[in-house]
Amino acid sequence: MARYAIIGFGCAGYYGAKAIRENDADGEIVVFSEHMARPYNPMLTTYYAAGKIPYDAMFPFGSMKKIAGELKLQVHTGTKVLGINSADRSLQLADGSTEKFDKILIATGARAFAPQIAGLDAENTFYMRTLDDAQKLKDAVESSKYKSALVVGASMVGIKVVELLNAKGIKTTLADMADRIFPLAAYENVSKEIERRISAKGVQLALGASLRKCEKAEGSWLCTMSDDSTVQADMIVLCIGTRAATELADGNIKVNRGIVADSNMQTSCEGIYAAGDCCEGRELQSDEKMIIGLWANAAYQGMTAGANMAGAKAEFDGNFMHNITHFMGMDFIGFGDNRKTGKVITSGDITQGLYVEAVISEDGLVGVNILDNYRISGAVKNYLYRIIREKNAEISPVQRGILIKEGLRPSFIEKMEGTYNG
Repeated sequence: MARYAIIGFGCAGYYGAKAIRENDADGEIVVFSEHMARPYNPMLTTYYAAGKIPYDAMFPFGSMKKIAGELKLQVHTGTKVLGINSADRSLQLADGSTEKFDKILIATGARAFAPQIAGLDAENTFYMRTLDDAQKLKDAVESSKYKSALVVGASMVGIKVVELLNAKGIKTTLADMADRIFPLAAYENVSKEIERRISAKGVQLALGASLRKCEKAEGSWLCTMSDDSTVQADMIVLCIGTRAATELADGNIKVNRGIVADSNMQTSCEGIYAAGDCCEGRELQSDEKMIIGLWANAAYQGMTAGANMAGAKAEFDGNFMHNITHFMGMDFIGFGDNRKTGKVITSGDITQGLYVEAVISEDGLVGVNILDNYRISGAVKNYLYRIIREKNAEISPVQRGILIKEGLRPSFIEKMEGTYNG
């Protein structure tokens, strides 16, 4: 009977276990998780902190008892794995014991990243990644003692934190080293429009500057930015980004920014696999290996790894960058690499209603931004995916009907396809 180890039990770990069990009814699956919680979706923590969803809604797979029973798992929560010996596929545990396995899945995810900032300690800082982070911020906001806040990081998570604080009447400043919001997802004029809208709702912007130091001043913080400007804030929330948790990879397991895995999700060491935010995947537009921090990406990687660990044949060829979020009364959707250039086409009024901005290169559609209509996102995403894979794909009649129904002119759709002759 085969023995499988899964280290980390989030999205990738869960789907890895599920795929193993679907392909091996009798194998022993042992799960090691540092924390006590059942698998949860980190992107839902901001919704919980804002009071938009109940606590249990963050856990899409149900209770740990239900998961362990259905998949016949041995689950060790609150158990830290100190290291992996790739030579004999053994794990070193915090209690000093060693366990050997036939196959190992590293699914340790990522951790919130924050540089050392002079004068600021972790105890007085808020983050947004884990359940504990969400509870700490929720409790702080509900205490009503905070009147002003500085959010560092104009990311998808950062903007949700800004939305939460702004809705609670907390005077909020949003800062980022980049000179505009969503620099890796939005085109410049879309960024500027989003900035205009959130500024109109009372949010102060401090873009193009990082947080350099903090000083306590009369019960609040005096925050000095890299451009020497200052911000007064009662609360500081760091949403700067994440770092892949790759510490368990020994010298034989190849690591770049994340653990390197092939299309089977096997690492450079036979029998050891990786999936989720701890590892790199193939970005389809660039054909480069990179970390793709998306829930669906982690799920596909986990399923692929688990199937191959159990002797089945599965491949995951990769994904492309996409972001879909709703905040402060607006929708923003970004598909594709916004650094790619080409002919720019637009549809609609950027200040109100559906607005679409697309970039068309010699190879066809390479990127799209959408404001204020999430309903067309599925059709556009599917078309871009097929363009990347097939080059000469066309928008299907059903997808065309959806786009027209939601307000896109047939001539604009033809421009996206490169078939417009008007």
